[in-house]
Amino acid sequence: MALHPVVESVTARIIARSRPSRGAYLAHLDAARIQGVQRGALSCTNLAHGFAAFPANDKLSLKEYKKPSVAIVSSYNDMLSAHQPFEGFPQIIKQAVREVGAVAQFAGGVPAMCDGVTQGQPGMELSLFSRDTIAMSTAVALSHNMFDSALYLGVCDKIVPGLLIGALHFGHLPAVFVPAGPMTSGLSNQEKAKVRQLYAQGKATREDLLEGESKAYHGAGTCTFYGTANSNQMLMEVMGLHLPGAAFITPNTPLRDALTAAAAQRAAGITAQSANYLPVGHIVDEKCIVNAVVGLLATGGSTNHTLHLVAIAKAAGIVIDWNDFNELSAIVPMLTRIYPNGDADVNHFHAAGGTGYLIRELLDAGLLHEDVNTILGHGLRAHCMEPFLGEDGKVFWKDAPAASADENVLRPASNPFAPDGGMVLVAGNLGRAVMKVSAVKPQHRTVEAPALVFNSQEDFMAAYKAGSLDRDFVAVLRFQGPRANGMPELHALTPALANLQDAGRHVALVTDGRMSGASGKVPAAIHVSPEILAGGPLGLVRDGDIIRLDAFTGVLEALVPADVWHARSLVTADLSPNHVGMGRELFSMFRSTVSAAEEGATTFGLPSPIPTTVALHDADNVGDTVPGSDEDFLARK
Repeated sequence: MALHPVVESVTARIIARSRPSRGAYLAHLDAARIQGVQRGALSCTNLAHGFAAFPANDKLSLKEYKKPSVAIVSSYNDMLSAHQPFEGFPQIIKQAVREVGAVAQFAGGVPAMCDGVTQGQPGMELSLFSRDTIAMSTAVALSHNMFDSALYLGVCDKIVPGLLIGALHFGHLPAVFVPAGPMTSGLSNQEKAKVRQLYAQGKATREDLLEGESKAYHGAGTCTFYGTANSNQMLMEVMGLHLPGAAFITPNTPLRDALTAAAAQRAAGITAQSANYLPVGHIVDEKCIVNAVVGLLATGGSTNHTLHLVAIAKAAGIVIDWNDFNELSAIVPMLTRIYPNGDADVNHFHAAGGTGYLIRELLDAGLLHEDVNTILGHGLRAHCMEPFLGEDGKVFWKDAPAASADENVLRPASNPFAPDGGMVLVAGNLGRAVMKVSAVKPQHRTVEAPALVFNSQEDFMAAYKAGSLDRDFVAVLRFQGPRANGMPELHALTPALANLQDAGRHVALVTDGRMSGASGKVPAAIHVSPEILAGGPLGLVRDGDIIRLDAFTGVLEALVPADVWHARSLVTADLSPNHVGMGRELFSMFRSTVSAAEEGATTFGLPSPIPTTVALHDADNVGDTVPGSDEDFLARK
């Protein structure tokens, strides 16, 4: 089927907008690549240090300067349930790589924090900044220049975006992402939400709450709701950076181990020493980024990716903004219902047909670019597959099922749950913000009510517990942006707001903070940009101002006379308590340099040109193939 005209026009606009920075990025890739194995650039002393502890046979292989060397960059720790399975992956990888005549080495670890543990705690203020810390840690791991490709072991919130940003700064190297899979299903998501709301109402004890949470989060693997972690896994599939169908195979199973071994061998088979060289910097191009946005919208994925995908694109020299998300959301149908947008979890989604079915439906509907590179080669249709375990213990693939096994969870594009992607841009005199409405009932998508202004989520919760919020209002929660306090997630507010809404109150949240993929049924305009510390107008709101939030018309407005509005001064707040303790003082450089939310909340910028003979595209030669471009890369292949 022909590509949808909106997908085509948004892609063309991104390509044009990104031309200078993408050209600079591709020039960096060409400059970083050397002839032969990458370790050939090292002196004998350098190389001797690099393989001193290797087993004898692996050391011999590295001395020959012929066989590729594969880096393992892992986010393993055994506190994160999703990352605990990675403990045993390096040995599987090393053995699998030896079997195809290459060598693998654990290059480095990156930090991995759990937002589920830090939620509502001071440590959450390090969460967003941990993404760029992970990217920098990835760069440190790869800076030894020993490697010809890399395997990235990560699953959760900031970890996969951070790993990919780091990988893209070494974009001349192939990259294969290796998931650990979701935990088996435990307490249902509806029961879990019910216990939380009862606790917020004082009708359940802390022991009741802990018992419910322990039954929901009960073993190794990713939390099974469709938050940022599982949105990450979906995106790695749609971007062609996973082996097909790898995302949602549970840990500690023979198929999971077989997929890990196959991923390792694929990483060894797509280096510059092979005939199938597929560097990640040429896989992640403008079409790939558009595919990622479409996949996110079609599944009702995490709003965190309105930050992370912008940052990932920036790392590859590509410029996207919230207008792109908004335009695509208007034409991308919702094909899944996974909690919090429905009752099912990701295990149910996988059983219904999974990522292979989803990708095929979107391709057939003309909503994804098929003509992209992936780790399998050229063409996204190769990822419309489902993995199985063979009698020999190795993985093989079959076509994804022709029909969904459960249309309550996964539907064809011809019969979607909704005609749009459920994510909208709202804007007005309060700034620009993202609103996820896929789980918000239509009657709650417009709220016009007086503002109640809070400077912290603790202040809000104190007012709720005091009983002073039993009315219609819009909670304006400010000083939660990246410059103020690192932009923490604010899910501690969700049960309280949900209770008020269930009681018949018209409530909404407007904030420069985050709510992520677990945001639910209460209307929330989040990531308001610019934030107050960048001159943002949330600092002009006063208690009692009538706020209009309208997802249908895209309005985020304080209904205050213009002369009154412009006569006001921005409020200030003492933020020093948010800058000390739990390591927050170490991140002051992040707060002082971070970009706006719509720019990805990054601490790095777009690639800068380097002295090069590469001629960048201009308006008169858009169709030409120039040295260093993606088209030139394909031609040279």
